[in-house]
Amino acid sequence: MRFSTIEELVRLAETQGKAISDIMIEEEENATEVPKEQIIQKMQQHLDTMEQAVLRGLTEEVKSRSGLTGGDARKLEGYLQQGRTLAGARMLQAVSRAIATNEVNAAMGTIVATPTAGASGVIPGCLFGLAGDIGADREAMVRFLFTSGAIGYVIANRSFISGAAGGCQAEVGSASAMAAGAIVEMAGGTPSQSAHAAAIALKNTLGLVCDPVAGLVEVPCVMRNAMGAANAIVAADLALAGIESVIPADEVIGAMYRIGQAMPGTLKETALGGLAATPTGERHRRRLFGSNQGTTGEGDIENA
Repeated sequence: MRFSTIEELVRLAETQGKAISDIMIEEEENATEVPKEQIIQKMQQHLDTMEQAVLRGLTEEVKSRSGLTGGDARKLEGYLQQGRTLAGARMLQAVSRAIATNEVNAAMGTIVATPTAGASGVIPGCLFGLAGDIGADREAMVRFLFTSGAIGYVIANRSFISGAAGGCQAEVGSASAMAAGAIVEMAGGTPSQSAHAAAIALKNTLGLVCDPVAGLVEVPCVMRNAMGAANAIVAADLALAGIESVIPADEVIGAMYRIGQAMPGTLKETALGGLAATPTGERHRRRLFGSNQGTTGEGDIENA
């Protein structure tokens, strides 16, 4: 790759007068020696898979085997139809599609890991929630995925993208940054604005822990994807308004890495702390698995 940082990525795009998506497509072509047409076709297939997951989550009675998640995307769609939302239709369209995707994931359906299965709702949520309203065609939607992929490439190689390694900041936080940068490009912004949007979105999730109830990628994961989508849209709007992140994107990524290293293991996908160790979280774990193995002092103290 000709870039290993967001700064290098932006410089490549701006000096060549290209979009970030162009740079990523070219890099994929050079790295894999696969023709550009085939690379784009493969990404179109990923887009189709994302769309199918969104549609399934919005139209079918999707429930996880645990019973912890399912049906919330459809509830939100029904609320949207009433026309009395507080956050606005665009925002909640993105949120409902993010929830739909993660509900399908929790029900063992087919999704695209972007960058992980646990964070798979943020990018398709933003993409399918916004594309129609802003007039983005299928080509622009495919480019959205290449742009988010370029940002994700940098994050994955300079920090974490797994909750086990860096907490939820590494999963939903990374996905939110990827989506924010891609939204900016899809809306006509500059590569520099995409970088600022990614930095703003990631800053807003620093320190976010990974504390899945009963060890399942359901609670609070589905709702965190909802918030990740909303965060990405706000960050994109801020960048498009000309607002810049005081801390550059690469430094934010570095901070995320250091925070992840300092984060205790109980808060990194082990289900030994945070929401997983609350009295209700423990009750759900016992209901599903029937054993006290893996409980923590935190839950026991709160139950005492």
